[in-house]
Parts: sequence; C-alpha cells; structure tokens
Amino acid sequence: MIPYGRQDISKEDIAEVVETLQSDFLTQGPKIPAFEKIVSDYCGARYGVSVNSATSALHIACMALDLGKGDWLWTSPNSYVASANCGIYCGANIDFVDIDPLTYNLSIEALEKKLIQAKQERKLPKILIPVHFAGQSCDMQKVHALSQEYGFKIIEDASHAIGGSYMKNKIGSCEYSDIAVFSFHPVKIITTAEGGCATTNDENIFERMQLFRSHGVTRDPKFMTKETEGMWYYQQVALGFNYRMTDLQAALGISQMRRIDEFVEKRNILKDRYDYLLDGLSVIRPYQAESIQSAMHLYPIQIDTSRTKVSRYEVFDALVHGGIGVNVHYIPIHTQPYYLQKGFEYGDFPISETYYSKAISLPLFPQMSFEEQDKVVTILSKALK
Repeated sequence: MIPYGRQDISKEDIAEVVETLQSDFLTQGPKIPAFEKIVSDYCGARYGVSVNSATSALHIACMALDLGKGDWLWTSPNSYVASANCGIYCGANIDFVDIDPLTYNLSIEALEKKLIQAKQERKLPKILIPVHFAGQSCDMQKVHALSQEYGFKIIEDASHAIGGSYMKNKIGSCEYSDIAVFSFHPVKIITTAEGGCATTNDENIFERMQLFRSHGVTRDPKFMTKETEGMWYYQQVALGFNYRMTDLQAALGISQMRRIDEFVEKRNILKDRYDYLLDGLSVIRPYQAESIQSAMHLYPIQIDTSRTKVSRYEVFDALVHGGIGVNVHYIPIHTQPYYLQKGFEYGDFPISETYYSKAISLPLFPQMSFEEQDKVVTILSKALK
C-alpha cells in the first residue's frame, strides 16, 4: 500500500533521539528551548512555544488572546475539527467563512461580506483562524488589512504549512498575524511523532502561552504574587494544562528541521510532476497562487463531474483496492454531528461542501518514488474511465 503520507526518519534522527534518551533529561530539559529557537529562527519570528500537538497550540493561542464566553471565533469549514474546537474549549461561539473555490482557503470576499454583516449585528469575531490548507498560505496581507479595520486578532492555522512562504517570508513569521501554529504529526512536513508549536512576535503572548502549556505554574518571580520562599518555590498563577512536549520529541524535531527545505523541495517536485501527469484527466488539479510557495503537505484533486460520470466514491474505492492509500481532506466541520447540534445546517457553506463532495488527496511524501507516483496516476486514470 502506498500511503497518502509518511514520515521520513533518518539515521541522524534516530541518533539524536538516542543521545537524548541517554542524557539526564527526557522531558523539561534543554532540547525544548533549542527546538523552539530553531523553529522561530527558521520562520523569522521572535518566539516559539512547543507543545504536544497543534490542537494544544491552538487552545493556548486562544487563551493567550483572552478568548472567552460570549466572544466569537471564525475559521474555515475546510479543516480538521481542531481549528474550531479550540474556541469551544474557551467557551466562545463558533462560526465559519466559506472557502475560495480556487485555493480551497478562506475566501477574502466571503470574509469581508460576513464582517460587514457582523458589524451591523454587533457579532464581530474576536479571533479569526485562517487555515493554510494543504500547505498554501491564505492571502494574509488582505486578512490583516481587514483585521485592522474590524478589530479582530489572527491565529494562523499553519498545521500543513511549515517550510512554505508567503510574499518572500516564511510562513510563521507572524508579519500579518498575532500567532501561527504548526503541527508535527508524522504525515506533516516534519515530525516530532506528535507535537506542535506556536510562533509569535509578542512577548506577552509568548509568556502567557508558556504559562498555559504547563499547568499555569511558574518559577519566575516576576509573575508571582509574593516574594519567593526559595529555589524550590513555585506558584500557580493561572489555570493551565499539561501540554508540554518532551525532550525526545524535541530532539527528533531538531534533527528533522535540518532537512526541512529538502522535504519541501521534494514535495514540490512531486507536485509539479502530478500536474504534468494528470493533465487531460477528468480531475481538477490544485491551484498554486503566485507569490506563495506551498509546503505541499497535500495534493488534493477534485473529480471533474462535468467530464466524467464516475463518482468520487468509485474512484476512491478503485484506488484503495489498487493499493493506493488515498484520503479525503476535509469533511466540512459544520456538517459534523456535534456542530449540527449547535444549529449549523447542510448548505450553510456550499463551496466547502461542493469541494468535499469531489475531493481526494493523492499520496505525497518526500521519499515517494516516481515509480510509485506513476502507479497512482495509472490506477487513477483507469478508475476515471
């Protein structure tokens, strides 16, 4: 079976982890800040906060921006549920902005229209989470301009996108946002087995995220309510969580970051080759916007129903039975039972729903061979006839 995604673990990765296993610190040690510095420096941001998942990073990012009961968080329906759930964790209300049919990212036109209406209804969002779907950045300059006009904060859900660029800056630089969040799940661009990281340029946000990832407990005198009683002393000054990354994970991340540009380059080579091989088939290939380099986490196609009568189900089934581990990204969040119970309905965000009904993510990972890619295209071609 050719998987849709796969981690690339080298001998150097293993050696880095083994060295940490044999060190004094398996967690809460020096590998954590070392990894955070590598990620933030690479992205061009001032600070990085590593955690045990991107979901945790989204949660503490919302907490650091004081999201709470009565507030609104908006995001894209075309994402994993975590992009919205982080707002629910904070007691906020959730709404969605439909996607652009070309990029599959949050539609700027739909966003502006929704903001105008929300201002009239006094329901403007406190936080917007644009999702960089498949590794391609949203148009952050336009998103930021609207944030200045309407007064909302921005958390980039860049779970798919570390290693990508927007207007010559690395995604995660936070030039047009308050916080950016990455995922290091095994199928992502780099992996720490499980893990995530948030970058920011704001010292206060950085310090608050550090606090929230570790129980709300601090040993830093400047956050304490009274003078320290000794070197052992700590205080819980907020309600936080145990969202820490381990040194083992950070060690793997440090080693993986040495190859991140290689990973992204290989993914884009495979993307270009897919574009060429799929030309003429009854599929819609993913669009690449100018001035943006995608990290190419996914290669999502749509079945072109104007050119074939074969359904997405039939094509997916043929690929799986042919040994191709395809997937679908994503089932629109608002159509999940939990969100339907909150009042959302099918038809609320039609572009996301239409995209989902035709979408298939083809295999894409750095060590994928051209022979494997040829096999994917051959089976796909037969399935479409």
